[in-house]
Amino acid sequence: MGVSMGTGSMWVERWERQQQRYAVDREERFAVIADVTEHLCAGRDRPLLLDLGCGPGSLSVRLARRLPRAEIVAVDMDPVLLELGRTHHSDSARYVDAVIGEDGWTDALELDRTVDAAVSTTALHYLPAAVLLRTYRGLADLLRPGGALVNGDHFPPDDSPCSDLTAHVGRRRAERTGAHGHADEDWESWWRAAAADPELTGLFEQRERSRSSSGGGNRHLSVDAHTELLHRAGFRHVTPVWQVGDSCVLVALKG
Repeated sequence: MGVSMGTGSMWVERWERQQQRYAVDREERFAVIADVTEHLCAGRDRPLLLDLGCGPGSLSVRLARRLPRAEIVAVDMDPVLLELGRTHHSDSARYVDAVIGEDGWTDALELDRTVDAAVSTTALHYLPAAVLLRTYRGLADLLRPGGALVNGDHFPPDDSPCSDLTAHVGRRRAERTGAHGHADEDWESWWRAAAADPELTGLFEQRERSRSSSGGGNRHLSVDAHTELLHRAGFRHVTPVWQVGDSCVLVALKG
């Protein structure tokens, strides 16, 4: 079921282009996550990083460039994206197939020490709130004292008129930077095209068999709501460190 290097490279490159539609200032957000992670790992010889909902390794490869001595464990449940990551970004991380938030999911990571930083970008919003709280608790157990969860995602304000404003600012920012204009396909068309590639047929069959039906998600949760859940999970300090529109990097430090 392996994917050739040429096929892996093509689909990852197309993934990178279409993802520009969905994350305001995507590269800057990646850079901020790397800035925070680098700061947290200063002076540590071989930091251990956990990339949650890694997809094809977009964040992992950027962190590996910034912290070349780090060990990165990248986890996702999608066999298509995991195989593309293993093929195109094989040197960046150890890729693990696990369903984040399920009972025992952290056991599949096979970690030999505590984690310095858990990072994520546009992934944890798929978890229902109760599963998200359980996930936050599991991460608090994995992290060393002083370690952190660094999560880049969209966090709309609780107040609907304010939510409309932040979404509008994000859209206008994307228009000014030309992010939408540079992407020749969107999420749905990328998946349709990839599913038609004969080299990926077996992976898509596996994807259909393993697809989670948990549903729900937490896209409506604000920074304040996430902060409350993080405090309940054992994180002592929580703060946003960067925001454009409702795209934000939220950092939760373990005391």
